[in-house]
Amino acid sequence: MLDTKVPDFTLPATGGQPFNLAAHGGKIVVIYFYPKDSTPGCTTEGQNFRDLHTEFLAVDAVILGISRDSLKAHENFKSKQAFPFELGSDADETVCNLFGVIKQKMMYGKQCRGIERSTFVIDRSGTLRREWRGLKVPGHAQEVLDYVRTL
Repeated sequence: MLDTKVPDFTLPATGGQPFNLAAHGGKIVVIYFYPKDSTPGCTTEGQNFRDLHTEFLAVDAVILGISRDSLKAHENFKSKQAFPFELGSDADETVCNLFGVIKQKMMYGKQCRGIERSTFVIDRSGTLRREWRGLKVPGHAQEVLDYVRTL
């Protein structure tokens, strides 16, 4: 999928407006997929993107966090963590499947289907330029920012 045009999609999102990829043409779009609102790793990851948000804005980048949680759960999570970016609700897994982030995982010793923590960078022309899959949270948001600055 790298170096290919990302198909347009629209997703229910926080902030009262659906997120539409095409509406962000001309900007760099950073999409990070995370397993679940208000869990330790997902909270830390969101906080790291939050803390670097002004630096992402300085390079004309938009951040969108996506999980399968409901819009109501997203609004609570966003508010509690003071995220300055929107969270998209992909309950039917349409966008998750577009990016291939649903995987079989082990959770507490049991097999389950879930989102593999992943981040994607889409350039100003809508082309997928970089992806991170199965990533570790510490230092990740900074690594994404460093990459975005090269575009």
